[in-house]
Amino acid sequence: MKNKILKGARPTITNDHGEEHIYVFEQDAIDAVNAALAINRPLLIRGEPGAGKSQLAKAAAAALKRTYIPFTVNHSTEAKDLLCSFDAVARLADAQIEGALCKDENERCRARERLAKANYLSPGPLWQALNWQSAGKQYAKIQSCRQQAGVGEKAEDPCGLSENPMAHYLNADKAESNGAVVLIDEIDKADSSVPNGLLEVLGANRFHPEGMDRPVEAEGIPPLIIITTNEERILPDAFIRRCLSVTLGLPENRAEQVAYLVKHGAPNFPELENDKMERDKNVLQAAAEMILNDRALAQEKNLHPLPGQAEYFDLLRGMDKLKKERSPEEFVELLTTLSRFTSKKHPDFPRDSLAEAP
Repeated sequence: MKNKILKGARPTITNDHGEEHIYVFEQDAIDAVNAALAINRPLLIRGEPGAGKSQLAKAAAAALKRTYIPFTVNHSTEAKDLLCSFDAVARLADAQIEGALCKDENERCRARERLAKANYLSPGPLWQALNWQSAGKQYAKIQSCRQQAGVGEKAEDPCGLSENPMAHYLNADKAESNGAVVLIDEIDKADSSVPNGLLEVLGANRFHPEGMDRPVEAEGIPPLIIITTNEERILPDAFIRRCLSVTLGLPENRAEQVAYLVKHGAPNFPELENDKMERDKNVLQAAAEMILNDRALAQEKNLHPLPGQAEYFDLLRGMDKLKKERSPEEFVELLTTLSRFTSKKHPDFPRDSLAEAP
């Protein structure tokens, strides 16, 4: 089985609004993904919020025809959540039932086997991606144990273990033939114990769940692990050394910034490309300049978050829905109105600032 490389495809994915969205890869991102595939290292994607970091992971999975397994980190996330989870509540409940029902030593021995810790471990995203066969067998074991404990029917199974949770993530044929893409989103939301707790699995593609006889090791095509950070917290050096790194964001040159935004917006809003405004600009160009002017003003006044690609798409989405009610002469007024809510989000942002490019 060969590891496919990423090319300049424009896959259609589902965005945060549940709408179809055409993702445009930058060459730097393509090169970074292919490097991660070749070197078999996680790819750490840096960039400010709204730069398209998590969308890149979803688009890479679509372009490579891989199974997509997302996981969003928050302040309460622990490293073990990405590996496996232990259902202590279910085990305690089963132990109470077994204790009440066991009548002799033979039954107590069988109960101890059913109550083994390994029978209450649910595979997390990295387990699923490293070895989907092992994860599937583990889910089958959980289901069997719950049925033996008398909670195999869906109506009596509040944890949903009678159904295979992997069905929400994994297509067996796709996982076997193409591998998986795991997104660990916003790892900087958690404290340093999370990246430190992932050092073994990211460095060796293996980990040993507590209570199991054997470690979980990668089989078949190694997963592509994409990790994003908004740089809100400094990541440990040992963690960064196990990753490749790329930064997403706008170019430095103003003309290149306009071209960058228009290139990403045009495939998703083709009608706006044909809508002309004053100075012979189309809506895509005018919206880009408006966002960049607001961005420059926010930088000058140190207001965060800075308007960027996410706000640009929101502005275009609003124009696409509302422009039918306006004449071309009113497009500037509509853009200015929408920008008050899309890019001027900070209470200290001057509301009467002109967004028209100089």
